[in-house]
Amino acid sequence: MPRSRRPRPVTSRSVARRGRGVRGPLFPHEVPAWRSRAEKFDLLVLGAFAPIDAQWHDRLTKLDIAVDEVPKIRALDPDSVNWPSEVVADGPVPLSRLVPAGIDRRGAATRARIVLFRRPLELRAKDPEDLTDLVHDVLVHQVATYLGVEPEVVDPELGGFDED
Repeated sequence: MPRSRRPRPVTSRSVARRGRGVRGPLFPHEVPAWRSRAEKFDLLVLGAFAPIDAQWHDRLTKLDIAVDEVPKIRALDPDSVNWPSEVVADGPVPLSRLVPAGIDRRGAATRARIVLFRRPLELRAKDPEDLTDLVHDVLVHQVATYLGVEPEVVDPELGGFDED
């Protein structure tokens, strides 16, 4: 009696053999469309920080800029939240945080850093231009907090950035 043949499992090799294999990237690595949303946001942050750094470079040499996907800090009571001055927030949602210089768990010195939260910033922007302006305003506010000056000193064109 003939033995029934089991269907062969589909593997990447068998699919590729028939011309339906793993496809290559849609865009070449050199074009801007290849970048992920996170990479595009990182470039946006660097572009927004460049004019601030050019003006205040001597006083910002010990400051780092970082980007997190979402904030790891949360208000205990979202209705009556009072954020400290080193947090820029939209109501109960923090948009960025200034982490002061200090000592880590191993006893090593850490540098001060501004942490921008990508997803809350992107969700509050209507278009790419609005996101650029929002990131710039948040960076100006955080750099002013780091330097101990008013935001208008860092960027005179800021004009009325309202903190919630």
